[in-house]
Amino acid sequence: MPNKRKKRVFGTAERPRLVVYRSLRYMHAQLIDDSKGTVLLGMADNSKAAKNILKDAKTKSDKSRTLGKFFAEEAKKKNISKIVFDRNGYIYHGRIKAFADGAREGGLDF
Repeated sequence: MPNKRKKRVFGTAERPRLVVYRSLRYMHAQLIDDSKGTVLLGMADNSKAAKNILKDAKTKSDKSRTLGKFFAEEAKKKNISKIVFDRNGYIYHGRIKAFADGAREGGLDF
């Protein structure tokens, strides 16, 4: 029997879904248009584009906040400003919250 309390987060072309994945060492983020099933933008803190920006961050939370800002800037270049945030089952604290706060500082609206 499926869990009736679980809500499904769905992204559209107007408001794509920002899904985050947190491993023990890295953070990954993707903007997904679920109506077409395409990834619009993807980034991780161990990618080549983000390494130069993250070299000054001391902690994992600092890296997550900086990655969120950088991710928001890249999304703005693709004319995406409104999103739906999918925390992927993670509790909204720590690195997930830091990434979300950085994305909001960068200009994403959710």
